[in-house]
Amino acid sequence: MKKIFFGILSLSIGVMLFSACHKLDVPASSELTPDAYPHTEAQFNSASGPVYIALRSDFAVSYWFTQSCSTDEAVLATFGADWIDGNKYLELHRHTWTKDNAWVNSTWVYLTNMIGIANQTISVFKTAPAGSTKNTSVAELKTMRALAYYMMMDLYGNVPLDTLYGFTAVKTNATRSQVFNYVESELKASIPYLKSTTGTATYGKPTTFLAYSILAKMYLNAQVYTGTQRYNDCIAACDQIINSGLYSIEPMSTYLQMFYPTNGPSSKEFIFAIPFDASTTNGNMFYARYDLNRNLGIKYSYSGSTAGGITDPVMNLSSGSGLVNSKPSGPRMTTAEFYANFNDPNDIRNKQWLTGLQYWSDGNPIMVSTTNVGYNQFYSGSEPAGSYVYQLNLTPLTLNSSRLGPGSFDLGKDEIAWNTGYRNIKFLADYTNPISRNQNNDVPVFRYSDIILMKAEAILRGGTPTLGATALSLVNTLRANRTTSAALTDLTLDDMYTERSKEFTWETWHRNDMIRFGKFENTYGLGKTNTDTYRRIFPIPTVAIQTNSKLVQNPGY
Repeated sequence: MKKIFFGILSLSIGVMLFSACHKLDVPASSELTPDAYPHTEAQFNSASGPVYIALRSDFAVSYWFTQSCSTDEAVLATFGADWIDGNKYLELHRHTWTKDNAWVNSTWVYLTNMIGIANQTISVFKTAPAGSTKNTSVAELKTMRALAYYMMMDLYGNVPLDTLYGFTAVKTNATRSQVFNYVESELKASIPYLKSTTGTATYGKPTTFLAYSILAKMYLNAQVYTGTQRYNDCIAACDQIINSGLYSIEPMSTYLQMFYPTNGPSSKEFIFAIPFDASTTNGNMFYARYDLNRNLGIKYSYSGSTAGGITDPVMNLSSGSGLVNSKPSGPRMTTAEFYANFNDPNDIRNKQWLTGLQYWSDGNPIMVSTTNVGYNQFYSGSEPAGSYVYQLNLTPLTLNSSRLGPGSFDLGKDEIAWNTGYRNIKFLADYTNPISRNQNNDVPVFRYSDIILMKAEAILRGGTPTLGATALSLVNTLRANRTTSAALTDLTLDDMYTERSKEFTWETWHRNDMIRFGKFENTYGLGKTNTDTYRRIFPIPTVAIQTNSKLVQNPGY
């Protein structure tokens, strides 16, 4: 988000971003004291800044990888010795992670850090002057803490409920149901004090509609989390947002722009988004680094006229030049199984993918110059260093994509390997930033289309229809803004799953969906065959247990 972060980036306070790991009230050094802060709304906003910075800090990296690379949505394979990284990607993909997996650990640290900072700030706010500004600020912080606890409950199931700053005794795990009840009660208590407005003033901050969005997501998954379905409660929470009249579904013409570097408060669908600014150093997202095929960052042998300095607006390339000043690594892709959900040729959401033969914006093919052995490491001819020119062609990732033998997670170390896998460009490469991989694209956490599909699914699963809508009519309302194909005439749970896969690709919700739809144990990708159901929650990391002897490891680990 460009220059809009309610003063957070200009903080003068020195709140330490502590990594709690086990207890969430580690002492922190800060200039934030009752004598100095806060009194005015601007001071409350500034003092709250570290909580939002903490959310931004690792959402698009550790949290993203843990949620998405544990599904068929995304896989980061190895290329020779590249990207082995202690097998942390392989373990996520094949569901063989342990309590020592690096992503499992860093995501735990990320979320407990955010909770700890919220605890500290709420503690300081207790002594601030009473009034509506204080009430709203505390409610916002509690909502952010509830969001972090929801994310922890979703990932780890049974986590300690540490909510009092300065309380030094470590706690054992609360059950998943207890965490669920805590988050629900915190959100309900906060809603009367949260703002119910949209626009720049509340962009990136909790509103009543974020609280209802979290509640809707919890209620939709309540059967998974607690063993008790709560579909009518999900519908009621969705209706609170629908009845506000403040949100609408973006039409086909602007769907893709929702995720561009120029996105922000003007989006009709964003209920809560994380603002990113490429000029800052903390918590930048660089999707293009992982998602763009690496050949989209090298020089090409361009076939065709170069008159006028042709520039491709999608891949952000000028003919014969690289991707601004940063070369993408290009290791992240989707599986053939996930891409199969994109089965409607008239759907705008297909355009978030780079697939097959690649062309410049003027229709000329993108040509790549290499050598025979550079193209194919298994070349056995007489001229390994001989010139080889080919049109860039991205091929699907299947079980047999590796040429190094059955079961290999290594795609190889050549052009064939690097061009394996369809690549997602939903969060379009940021050509406005010429000096680094950082991007300006804000990242949505909750969108209005999710509210529509959550309500539809809750009705389809047995909830009571409201406001004259049916599950089918709600899904068709969304589809009318995404495809020119005919409306659906009936609706199954598999249809709903496909629709959610299309709509929320790369937005960290697919693991949540796969578990709820009973597909998390499916076979897919590069050797994912494990069907252990206990892996629907991650283990408590070793580092957390080492520092808190009262923690009990999740079953199966």
